Amino acid sequence: MTGSVTDREIDQPQPQPQPQEKHRGAFLEMLISSAIGLVASLVLSIEAVTLAANPDAVFSCDISAKISCGAVGVSWQSEVLGFPNAFLGLIAEAVVITVAVAALGGVKFPRWYMLVAQGVYAIGFVFAYWLFWQSFSVIGALCPWCLLITVTTTLVFFSLTRVNILDGNFGPGIQRKLTPALRVGADVGISIILIAIIAAMVIFEYI
Repeated sequence: MTGSVTDREIDQPQPQPQPQEKHRGAFLEMLISSAIGLVASLVLSIEAVTLAANPDAVFSCDISAKISCGAVGVSWQSEVLGFPNAFLGLIAEAVVITVAVAALGGVKFPRWYMLVAQGVYAIGFVFAYWLFWQSFSVIGALCPWCLLITVTTTLVFFSLTRVNILDGNFGPGIQRKLTPALRVGADVGISIILIAIIAAMVIFEYI
């Protein structure tokens, strides 16, 4: 009798980890990156207010004519919607931090919520790279804090995408096709390549 019970217990399927446990690394990365991005957005917001009062203000990150927060901060690209872009960062990063903390605490967000978060952050991802290109090719100066936000935005975007793909939020077809690539770290590889390209562009052009 004891042996048969043991066999049945062995044959029983083992409990699968909850999505929050499976994605602990991704949510932890989102939390850390967003926290760093929030600090950078706060610094840029303070600088934006300072520049509004004194356009000739000089900041510690004004290293040269090409590495200058002030030069970027007085450009029209820094206020695309009529107010400092950094204010958007304060909101977006705070939301991501909340989602990451809640998920690490065991909260399971509905599919529609995660897809909305993906869509909104995708816009932020494209916007961050557009701003980088504007600074690099049009303004002719780069802001270190802005570069930091570009990096953290890249990391958060791919972590969020990873979670949505593995959870099947984009549909079972995409989940089935892309899961093997994610298992071998394709998302991490793409993030590293993008960040490496940005670093190479900055080094060869401005340093």
